[in-house]
Amino acid sequence: MAHGQNVVIQTHNLTHRYGKLTAIQDVNLTVYEGEIFGFLGPNGAGKTTTIRTLLDFIRPSEGSATLFGLDSVRDSVAIRARAGYLPSELALLDNWTGIQYIRWLEDVRGATNGYVTEAERLAGRLDFDLGRSLKGLSTGMKRKMGLIVALAHKPELLILDEPSTGLDPLMQQVLHEVMRETRAEGRTIFLSSHNLPEVEAICDRVGIIRDGRLEAVETVADLTRVSFRWLTLDFEDEVPAERFRALPGVAEIESDGARLHMRVGGEASMDAVIKLAAQYTVADINVEHPTLEEIFLAYYGKKEA
Repeated sequence: MAHGQNVVIQTHNLTHRYGKLTAIQDVNLTVYEGEIFGFLGPNGAGKTTTIRTLLDFIRPSEGSATLFGLDSVRDSVAIRARAGYLPSELALLDNWTGIQYIRWLEDVRGATNGYVTEAERLAGRLDFDLGRSLKGLSTGMKRKMGLIVALAHKPELLILDEPSTGLDPLMQQVLHEVMRETRAEGRTIFLSSHNLPEVEAICDRVGIIRDGRLEAVETVADLTRVSFRWLTLDFEDEVPAERFRALPGVAEIESDGARLHMRVGGEASMDAVIKLAAQYTVADINVEHPTLEEIFLAYYGKKEA
């Protein structure tokens, strides 16, 4: 993988409890300079708690975190100056326009390095009018404004909590392009998501969190390789399900006359299924990614919460 060996984020047994509830437990992560690191897990798994702890919005109950080699608690102001952050829930000042907000942030940051120019460039990319009021924005529009704010000062580290929520597919593609450009400049992105296809499309490595515990850290290539797909085939006539059942990598096959629904693991298996299906008249075909929960159950074992 093309990244420097400089460590940008390091956590040591990072743990946070809300009263008796343990939100994250013993999280040990290393994120390198110049990579897009995906933090993947179902809603409620501990993604936002981890991010808020890294940025010192909440404090570790146990363990520690360093960003750029600086302690997340002791050096939080210095860390935040070098980072850009998009929270999962974004509150904006309703009585301002986008450009007023940007100019205020430029003033607060003491930024004189083309902050407004960069914000205007990003707004053009994301199809967002900075002249409009920030009042009553849709989820997608709020997301765009938040991304502009997070990116405009060209931070060394970009921390994005569910960045594509509310964005249409075209804007998601633009966001992915912007992230790839950011990585190409040697900057680092830490991105939380519960969307497996998004993470596959954009990330170099992925940390998988479930029930507050880090289950695995994989390269995206490895994660995709162990992955599987749900395949539904509709035929013109009834087909013998046992022929498909006999193929390697095919499991959980359900037959409903002319419709077959099955789990197919691995590229070679999919190829074999498609070749067999082609011997019959196919009316329709549908391929679905597994849910995160299904991947966890299949590959990381069923753990009790």
